[in-house]
Amino acid sequence: MSEFKDFAVKGNVVYMAVGIIVVAAFGKIVSSFVAVEFSDLAITLRETSSEIAAVKLNYGRFVQTIIEFTIIAFAIFIAVKLINNLKKKEEAPAEPSTPSNEEALLIETSGLLKK
Repeated sequence: MSEFKDFAVKGNVVYMAVGIIVVAAFGKIVSSFVAVEFSDLAITLRETSSEIAAVKLNYGRFVQTIIEFTIIAFAIFIAVKLINNLKKKEEAPAEPSTPSNEEALLIETSGLLKK
């Protein structure tokens, strides 16, 4: 039981659970954007006759799929870009508040040389 508790409480598992919840919510947002319906668009190549059914080129589904893909790809691109920017900010080295001994010595030496 203690092993399971250690596993479940580890940061990676908690972060993964939060990620799954966020992705599910994000999926609903993206679905609302792609709710436009183009699947009924078609070009009639031959009208219906007494013996032959109408011949249609149904291009609406293709247009619908392209629009959905474009919106989803753009949304993922923006999300990844935001995450990368946040990571860069975390990885940026912090400015030291006081110079190291070597830096202080170099600053003092350059000041003496200027005089």
